[in-house]
Amino acid sequence: MKLDKKQNRLRRARRGRAKIREVEAIRLSVHRTPRHIYAQVIGTADNQVLASASTLEAEVRKGIKFGGNVEAAAIVGARIAQKAKAAGIDTVAFDRSGFRYHGRVKALAEAAREAGLKF
Repeated sequence: MKLDKKQNRLRRARRGRAKIREVEAIRLSVHRTPRHIYAQVIGTADNQVLASASTLEAEVRKGIKFGGNVEAAAIVGARIAQKAKAAGIDTVAFDRSGFRYHGRVKALAEAAREAGLKF
């Protein structure tokens, strides 16, 4: 049975999320597409979205030229950290959703850390 790229990524994501579920941490979930990047802070038990940010937001869009690059990911990372802090969250587990920790995913994570989010 041959798996395609998306199935492989989702399999990796399940492994990471199982680990996060074990420690019962609030997670910072990241999703990327070629044109945009999305981040959500998701609660533990009820899987409720507590804060979200993406390159589709009007405030983010006016600060970037293109949503699918490292600069845009860094802006989204800082914004999600700001929104999480406003919601009273300062510690999260980073859920990279099966994506490799480099490029845009890494830029988002580092920007969130610099903005004061701990993980």
